[in-house]
This record gives sequence, structure tokens and C-alpha cells, in this order.
Amino acid sequence: MGLSTAFTELFGVEHPIALAPMGGSAGGALTAAVSRGGGLGLLGSGNGDRDWLARELPLLAAEGAGKPWGIGFQTWAVDDDAIARALEYDPSAVMLSFGDPSPFVERVRGTGTPLILQVTDLEEARRAVDLGADVIVAQGTEAGGHGARRGRSTLPFVPVVVDLAAPVPVLAAGGIADGRGVAAALALGAAGALLGTRFQATVEALVARSTARAIVEGRGEDTERNRVLDIARGSRWPARYTARTLGHPFLDGWRGRESELAADPDAQQAYQDALVRGEIPALPQWASEAVDLIDDLPSAADLVGTLAAQAEQALARAGRR
Repeated sequence: MGLSTAFTELFGVEHPIALAPMGGSAGGALTAAVSRGGGLGLLGSGNGDRDWLARELPLLAAEGAGKPWGIGFQTWAVDDDAIARALEYDPSAVMLSFGDPSPFVERVRGTGTPLILQVTDLEEARRAVDLGADVIVAQGTEAGGHGARRGRSTLPFVPVVVDLAAPVPVLAAGGIADGRGVAAALALGAAGALLGTRFQATVEALVARSTARAIVEGRGEDTERNRVLDIARGSRWPARYTARTLGHPFLDGWRGRESELAADPDAQQAYQDALVRGEIPALPQWASEAVDLIDDLPSAADLVGTLAAQAEQALARAGRR
């Protein structure tokens, strides 16, 4: 039957499923696999590091089979030069998340490239509409990785953004890890779903094997939003965005003491020393509340089709009821 939406029609993809452009872990192989599978792969370039892009973009071109793909940036960390370099590769879309996208909108739109803006609250959603976003991603607080400290849950947030943004297509994000979640997004009025954690647990993801295994073995109650790990590792992430991660020894020691940690260089050095000794993961293990639904490590290309089939089945069951 297929699930045709404004999103699939805009990008010419088979399924209303997109890869979250997770900084560093959504590399060329993963992006290409999602696109080959019929979704929209989005390369996670983070701050637009030149060397990283130089390595991952050729891989994407080689493995993408000519399918549509895009590239995502952390808006607070990127500059105009990085956007310009990415546009030279003729992506099907550019996605901007976390921060004010207005300095880069004309650069993207001037090339005719569709612009995807991720929002975490209604103020950001209104700004995205005013800036002329072609697609808006509404991210709920269940999402793994970074999101709004004071955001909204996906279920109530998505339909509000859908109504506010109409007729601009909206993708739902946050706590979606199987086809039932994709079906729920469509039922809420979204034109599709953007998934992150589920695609981290695939053979193509640029994550340590131990992280992929932790996601498969994790539970939603094992995750929490925090700034502790950003402070400890010296990350410049703005304070308004916390990160949902699996448990971590350093988090246990500093939970609720962020200001104290930020003022303690010895503690931050202790984090770095523990990294060198291999006592803690090299990166925080980002994971959404839907981590319970992940129990395997498939190819991302196969996973896209599986998610779409599950979504169709879920919608058919709901219709029969």
C-alpha cells in the first residue's frame, strides 16, 4: 500500500521516515543506508568539521545509490562557511537544529535547497514558520541526545506544531523506535517521523560497539536528561539544551551539582583522566526513552522497510478497531 505524505512527495522518498542527523554518529554509511532503504538519510555533521565532512561525504556519495539525502548542523556551533561547503555537494535538504537559524536561512534557500528546521518549543516553531521552513521537526523531550531543558512531550507537542505550521509538513521526533511510533506520528497529523536512537543501534552507525550494545540492553528508566556530562567534558552546548543519556558513573557523582562541577577544574580533569584509563565511555551514551523497544542491530537499509511495514500494520489494525 505505501504511506504517501507531503514529506515523501517533497523528497521523492518511499517511506515517511528520516534519520536524525546525530552529530558524529550519523556518518556517510548510515546516511546512505537509510536513503537506500527508502527514507531520507541526514548526515550528522554537527559543527561542520571540514575533515569529518571530507571523509564522510565521499562515502555517502559512493554508497547512496543516487538516492535523496540531506545534511544536518547544530545551529549554535556552525558557521556560514560550513553551510556553504555542504551546499557544494548538492544535498536534497539542509537541517538546522538547536539555536537561531536565521543567519543561515538565505544561504540555504538561495540555492533552492529545502530547509528543515527542528524545534523544541512553540516559540521556535513560530520562528520556523516565519523563516519559511519547508519542513519542521517537532522534537519531544523523550528524545535521546540534546533537546530542550523545558520542552514538551512528543504526544501533546506534535499536534500543536502541526496545527501551528499548516500547511508546512511536520516530522515527529522523540521516543519513536518502531513502526507503531511512526504510525502514531502520522495519526497526530505529522507527515512522518525522524528517528535517532533506533538508528544508532544499526551496523552502519558510527558508535562504539559497547554503545550499541548498551542501547540494545537499556531501559527507558535508565535514561535521564542532564548537563553534567556536557560540563564534565568541556562541551560548549548552550545551557538551555540538556542531553538524555544512559547512566554514567560521573553522572551519579555529580547529579544536581552542575554549578559546583562547572567551578571545579579538578573534577573536570578527573573526567579526562578516567577517559584515558578507559574507565568511562569515550562519549556519553545518548538514548531515548524508547530504548526498551530496541533489541537488535540490523542494517539501517533493512530497518527502514521494517519500520514502514510495521507502521502500515499498526494503522490497519487501528482502522479495523
